[in-house]
Amino acid sequence: MKFLGKPSSRRAALLPLCLLFLEILHPGHSHLYSSRYAGDKVIRLIPNTEEDAYALKKIYQQLKVDLWQPSSISQISEGTVTDVHIPHNGSRALLAFLQETNIQYKILMEDLQKVLEKGSSLPTQRSRRSVSGYNYEVYHSLEEIQNWMHHLNKTHSGLIHMFSIGKSYEGRSLFVLKLGRRSRAYKRAVWIDCGIHAREWIGPAFCQWFVKEALLTYRSDPTMRKMLNHLYFYIMPVFNVDGYHFSWTNDRFWRKTRSRNSRFRCRGVDANRNWRVKWCDEGASMHPCDDTYCGPFPESEPEVKAVANFLRKHKQHIRAYLSFHAYAQMLLYPYSYKYATIPNFSCVESAAYKAVNALQSVYGVQYRYGPASSTLYVSSGSSMDWAYKNGIPYTFAFELRDTGHFGFLLPEMLIKPTCTETMLAVKNITMHLLKKCP
Repeated sequence: MKFLGKPSSRRAALLPLCLLFLEILHPGHSHLYSSRYAGDKVIRLIPNTEEDAYALKKIYQQLKVDLWQPSSISQISEGTVTDVHIPHNGSRALLAFLQETNIQYKILMEDLQKVLEKGSSLPTQRSRRSVSGYNYEVYHSLEEIQNWMHHLNKTHSGLIHMFSIGKSYEGRSLFVLKLGRRSRAYKRAVWIDCGIHAREWIGPAFCQWFVKEALLTYRSDPTMRKMLNHLYFYIMPVFNVDGYHFSWTNDRFWRKTRSRNSRFRCRGVDANRNWRVKWCDEGASMHPCDDTYCGPFPESEPEVKAVANFLRKHKQHIRAYLSFHAYAQMLLYPYSYKYATIPNFSCVESAAYKAVNALQSVYGVQYRYGPASSTLYVSSGSSMDWAYKNGIPYTFAFELRDTGHFGFLLPEMLIKPTCTETMLAVKNITMHLLKKCP
């Protein structure tokens, strides 16, 4: 994929910067994570009865497992597929328990460390090198993504403006790209964020892909030209900057922010349970050590506060909110916190239906779609529900590939197909927005 620069007359000038990107080396040992996952397993279980579900909840709490799907022990019920990452020192006990209780299970990953060392989702120096420039088919560190944003801000000033909406808990800038043709003072806008949960690396990869495709196809694709001429896109490639950085350097499966708690040693808050909409109700935890910890109060996390403030300030012209997560292959819309039908259901449902069909047309990959509460699970304090409650009529959350075979470790070779199909879905939603549907 060609590096995004100005026309060919500028290529020579861009070469040093190109080489700079390519020479950025990652901390050599960080991606092996000091063999911390040696012998760990990822297991899929399906409780057939409520008794099975109750038993699983109890043993999960005893063994302190890392739930991949669903994200909270409270969401485990009869018939719910659960993917669990179990440390090596607890796997024998769990397997013995499963055999004793006859609960169905399947080992998805026999040794998590070996999966990591094979490079199924970790960047290698070989795969990172791209003769023609910046490589959008590999995962990038926070530093690289922010360098990329700075570069595009300089080289594509006609379509891109980069700005910061605040600082993270650890003091990192929260950068956003404003993408679109500056044709008139008032334009409707779409907000896109990726990487609310640190370990979901395919999210930030898609945000970068979206920007790249927009810039490369603006002149050749009538749909993209219409999108950028009539709308602004506010794109935040990495929402949870501290957590994302930590997932590269310390814990590949870190989910939360990195804020400290005054009474507990556990760090971080689930940035998708920290919004002021049914805060800390069903599907969220009040315990700081849990992955779905809602925080000490709504918008306690500076990252959430910064985005909420920006959306509040611009809610008059932001008409759509899109948030990208992984994994499950779903396109979700409100409500997340309750079983109820949104007022503009027919418009949103129609947009989701067309988007999922467009996505499937590329590689045949099937996405489920519907209200988050009934399609995935009930969760309170989510960004999608908050955006909808605050007057943004089109709010969606994508759960990108896959359905559990790789889980959070989606290989780099699947970045391109995942992003290619998702682009069609996003373009469909955007074009729907430009029509008369409220």
